[in-house]
Amino acid sequence: MNTINKLKIFNDPIYGFITIPSSLIFDLIEHKYFQRLRRITQMGMSYLVYPGAHHTRFHHAIGCMHLMQKAVNVLRFKGITISKEEETALYAAILLHDIGHGPFSHAMEHSIVNQVSHEEISLLFMEELNIEFNSNLTLAIQIFKGEYKRKFMCQLISSQFDMDRADYLKRDSFYTGVAEGNVNSERLITMLNVINDHLVVEEKGIYSVEKFLVARRFMYWQVYLHKTGIVAEQLLTRVLQRAKELTNAGIELKVSKALSFFLKHEITASNFDSTTLETFSRLDDNDIISAMKDWQYHDDFVLSNLCDMIINRDLLKIKIKNKPITLELRNKHLEIVRTKHHISSGEAAYFVFSGSISNQAYSSKVAQINILKKSGKVVDIAKVSDQFSIKTLSKPVTKYYICYPKDKM
Repeated sequence: MNTINKLKIFNDPIYGFITIPSSLIFDLIEHKYFQRLRRITQMGMSYLVYPGAHHTRFHHAIGCMHLMQKAVNVLRFKGITISKEEETALYAAILLHDIGHGPFSHAMEHSIVNQVSHEEISLLFMEELNIEFNSNLTLAIQIFKGEYKRKFMCQLISSQFDMDRADYLKRDSFYTGVAEGNVNSERLITMLNVINDHLVVEEKGIYSVEKFLVARRFMYWQVYLHKTGIVAEQLLTRVLQRAKELTNAGIELKVSKALSFFLKHEITASNFDSTTLETFSRLDDNDIISAMKDWQYHDDFVLSNLCDMIINRDLLKIKIKNKPITLELRNKHLEIVRTKHHISSGEAAYFVFSGSISNQAYSSKVAQINILKKSGKVVDIAKVSDQFSIKTLSKPVTKYYICYPKDKM
């Protein structure tokens, strides 16, 4: 009788060889819900700024699992008891932490589903998989939700320094070519310890933590909040909003069955049932790209122009300011577009809009990164660091933007 070898190895460009630690993890990776992540871009529309940023949520999830293996080994070496069941649960929780992302990662949350976050959808996927896997994910779900009694395990999944951030900063830096974001995740992990059931970083790792926080700030301003990326993601959100508006008006659009379902129905957290989840699992970047390639030739002025802007990277102009955008400035650009193209104010608003972006690399109010001093005292990084920049990074910085068409539109 032939048996499948479930101890496979991935060859990752960041970490080298990554091993699959158990048959349960292998089966989760093989599942269609997880395989879908191969078709979900990790960084949304950022490839329009950084051409190499085509890596996927699949890459990221596997990398997070690898770092979690490192963390488990380090903590066990330092005398922290982690049972086999807890170990497997940690791997499953970090592997599935992003499974609820929709096409291009974040655009779905603000357009064709009504404020349902990817974390909520990830939890729905995990609960569905738990039924299929005979309740073997129950502990993983507890850890993912932050409800498990051993708090440091929850912190490994979600905190100011978790395996998620440790991977995406290093991975996104690699694929974008932005060297300032490169962090030594593996060295940081070797500095981890647990005191009073909470995760700490040993004092000799303080400079690595400082670099981690500075790198995170660089990556947000230079990559995640890059002005061109902001425009592109906002346009994609508006493409889906316009498509939904036209569909609700009875206009048939050429679209995949899965995307059609979300355009035709008002989906909220309260009606996101198992049928909706199954349909969501069939959605990926390809549905959106395929639809936009067709919609750029649609008769609707708004839909066709929005799609054309994204497909051919001829985006709106964006200006970023330190003060909120005035209503007068926004109305000025709205009137220009409305008059020039003989469209309604509502239609013009698809091309003229404002908003804000905020960056806070570290917040001790949310969850501290604690440093374990040689004396045994545990201190917040912001208090023990001799870097003035850490205190600066703790302050939120907000900037404001306005987008409007270039003259040639």
